[in-house]
Amino acid sequence: MDLAGELGLPVEVPSTALFTDHYELTMVQAALRAGTAHRRSVFEVFTRRLPEGRRYGVVAGTGRVLDAVENFRFEPGVLDFLRERGVVDAPTLAWLADYRFRGDITGYPEGEVYFPGSPVLRVEGTFAECVLLETVILSILNHDSAVAAAASRMAVAAGGRPLVEMGARRTHELAAVAAARAAYVGGFTGTSDLAAGYRYGIPTTGTSAHAFTLLHDSERDAFTAQVASMGRGTTLLVDTYDVAEAVRTAVETAGPQLGAVRIDSGDLLLYAHRVRQQLDELGARDTRIIVTSDLDEYAIASLAVAPVDAYGVGTRLVTGSGHPTCSMVYKLVARSASDAPGAPLVPVAKKSLGGKLSVGGAKWAARRVDAEGVAEAEVVGTGTIPPELAGHEVAVELVRGGEIVSREPLDAPRERHRRARAALPLSATQLSAGEPVLATEYVTGT
Repeated sequence: MDLAGELGLPVEVPSTALFTDHYELTMVQAALRAGTAHRRSVFEVFTRRLPEGRRYGVVAGTGRVLDAVENFRFEPGVLDFLRERGVVDAPTLAWLADYRFRGDITGYPEGEVYFPGSPVLRVEGTFAECVLLETVILSILNHDSAVAAAASRMAVAAGGRPLVEMGARRTHELAAVAAARAAYVGGFTGTSDLAAGYRYGIPTTGTSAHAFTLLHDSERDAFTAQVASMGRGTTLLVDTYDVAEAVRTAVETAGPQLGAVRIDSGDLLLYAHRVRQQLDELGARDTRIIVTSDLDEYAIASLAVAPVDAYGVGTRLVTGSGHPTCSMVYKLVARSASDAPGAPLVPVAKKSLGGKLSVGGAKWAARRVDAEGVAEAEVVGTGTIPPELAGHEVAVELVRGGEIVSREPLDAPRERHRRARAALPLSATQLSAGEPVLATEYVTGT
């Protein structure tokens, strides 16, 4: 959901046509000359393996992909750039000037989980119109899905306690907005990034940093100023100097109605216990404890027994907690048998050394479940889906004839992910290294 657009606020919608690689355009030029550019083609997005130790992946960025496809236009300034650089010839520029994606896209709905070989996205149309979308689609899905997977693991580790994304200063300013969106899909409850709140309607939060305390002549003066401005329910940062003294001053300043205290350094487990005891002794039993400071899913899990009420996570989240990409690829898996209109599709696949093999043919995917409704296998196949798997298909229609048919508010993929994760075997929530929780089975239909 683009909240700013929903509210009628001004939103810049730039062309996404140059979010691509040079060779995408040169392939189109060569195919136009060869007469093969308009062959019906099927491309699929998938990953050959999950990041090491991960039990499942999370599809995120689908909504942004739809926006990118819709805005993939070669405007006059873009065409001038391509002409001046000599990227493609005049006939290709003329073709690009009229470019609109008019094909079909199906894929795993945003928030769904995926596994090695899962056909996360299928793009079907002419070769030329589909190949141009490769780079921008992979750029979005690889980034957003990596962040969402990290967010999901952190949400599991948090055990229902709120999580706030606060990594904007640790990544590119545009990536920060995308990361906040992906984190929300993965289970975070809010973000510090106002651009993400403006664009996607994600709840935003924040109070003060150490600089605010250092600005004032004393910690008491800083706390007094903040409470006067934001009310007793604010969150006071208590680790600028001495934590115990700061907690005492915070309660004296705001009273037992103090909303929360934040600890941003030191031994968080030790401080959380000490601060909780101190707050209770001072009568501030309802004052919450929020911890930040380079957290990841393992640090959050280690605080499970601590009296912590919420977490703020930055660097490790927006960098995928050690895995900043999902290694998704965009491969041609089928194309028409000839240039003749209506020619049947034939499977094609890259064959090479080094484990980069692909499986040809347009694929369906279904998730087989056991008698208890728990997923037990990711089944991927070509041809007709077996009757016993009918109704368990994972992919949905996203674009039909170039028109987007599946837009949804951001809370929908967030809730979808919660349900999808809950339907996996319990071992999916283990943070220890292991194989994907579901095996991928390939079948050939009729």
